[in-house]
Amino acid sequence: MKLIKTVIALAIAASAAGAFVVPATATAQNAAAAPVANEAPDALIKRISSEVLDTAKNDKEIQAGNQKRIMDLVETKILPYVDFQRMTALAAGRHWREATPEQQKQLSVEFRTLLIYTYSGALSQVKNETIDFKPLRADPADTEVEVRSQVNVARGEPVVLNYRVAKSPTGWKIYDINVLGAWLVEAYKGTFNTEISKGGVDGLIKTLQAKNKSLANKPMKTAGK
Repeated sequence: MKLIKTVIALAIAASAAGAFVVPATATAQNAAAAPVANEAPDALIKRISSEVLDTAKNDKEIQAGNQKRIMDLVETKILPYVDFQRMTALAAGRHWREATPEQQKQLSVEFRTLLIYTYSGALSQVKNETIDFKPLRADPADTEVEVRSQVNVARGEPVVLNYRVAKSPTGWKIYDINVLGAWLVEAYKGTFNTEISKGGVDGLIKTLQAKNKSLANKPMKTAGK
């Protein structure tokens, strides 16, 4: 259940520079999901979250666990809105600066893929969750802000979800997310450090590759399971 709540937040935004190929049938949808340079950060997250949740709730194929349909949704509605390279660099810490350009590229791709598989696996489990947003506390000149929200679930207390976003030439991009008081980057930083201490950056890349291969071959759970 905690994974589902996390994904609802993360599915609101995502980016990366084309490690996945968007299917031709999704071209029109992708155009609609393109970042808007002058859109406020809280308005951006509200818009994308609404689109993603509405689609996940109402698409029978997604609810049934159709992997291609779910990945199409991720690619067209989520990928343009998160700065995965910055997220990866923050999670890797000093090791990022010590890595070669090729290692940085491979690490970003594998970490991005891991998160996408994680998000995709949870979208088929979305039911009646809703999201409320807190008033934005930011100055118009700020280039980095925190957008605060909460996920309302049928049972249990609302789950607090906050987003760190930075302004880019093409619009605001998410680079970290807080779930239940824990920042995503910090959570992965410990895992990254552990793997790098055992096998270096290449060892971390191999670990992520193995995890992604496992997730690619694992059937997605559905809301009814």
